[in-house]
Amino acid sequence: MNRSSPGALEIRDVTVRFGGVTALDAVSLTAAPRQVTGIIGPNGAGKTTLLNAVCGFVRPEAGQLAFDGVSLARVRPHRLAGLGIARTLQGLGLFGRLSVLENVMVGADCHARAGFWTALAGLPDADERRLRDRAREALDRVGAADLAGRMPGELAYGLRKRVVFARALAARPRLLLLDEPASGLSELELAELGELIGAVAADACVVVVEHRIDLMMSACDTIVVLDFGKVIATGAPARVLTDPAVTTAYLGATGGG
Repeated sequence: MNRSSPGALEIRDVTVRFGGVTALDAVSLTAAPRQVTGIIGPNGAGKTTLLNAVCGFVRPEAGQLAFDGVSLARVRPHRLAGLGIARTLQGLGLFGRLSVLENVMVGADCHARAGFWTALAGLPDADERRLRDRAREALDRVGAADLAGRMPGELAYGLRKRVVFARALAARPRLLLLDEPASGLSELELAELGELIGAVAADACVVVVEHRIDLMMSACDTIVVLDFGKVIATGAPARVLTDPAVTTAYLGATGGG
């Protein structure tokens, strides 16, 4: 991919097929650094498939993906952290037998792929302290520093979502991929999430897949709309959401996918 923009996620003509179904059809977009790029679309539009392609969980049949000028074509998921890429999933994915702090330390530990406790046991004291400090910093950033010693199962859903966000931030990503971060949140929590996403984008490229249009309107600089695996609109939120093609795509749709 030529003339890549520093710090940008660039997707060019990416096509993904599952059997006879085309999930992504020559999708192209650029997510700029220090901005929030939102991806929306009806159920089955291909939003999560696109994130999976970026992360190496799905291999495109055609097209190119690059972050900060580095091709992602052959990058395996466990190598993403080394490239400065972190992702949250639709589910929580927290470890029930680890404390909140330990869960976030998993995100801070570049050796987590080898097993958190195995890696931690072999770390010098100074490195373990560094991981704990980074985890506490991430928890503080999401307003959850007081939860460090708690167990995930003790927390309300909205608080557990904060822990998930902190775990991603602990890796200090330069590209943060958020897959439906607003699911299950109250209106107050939604507003707080929007502010947090904006703060993270001050020094990272942020891509959000979400069906909560109110969040996307407030948090995103650019919105890309997918429908049946194709990009049907790209631009500023206010302009995109009044596009007739987008209105048609959402007619009767209820989101997610």
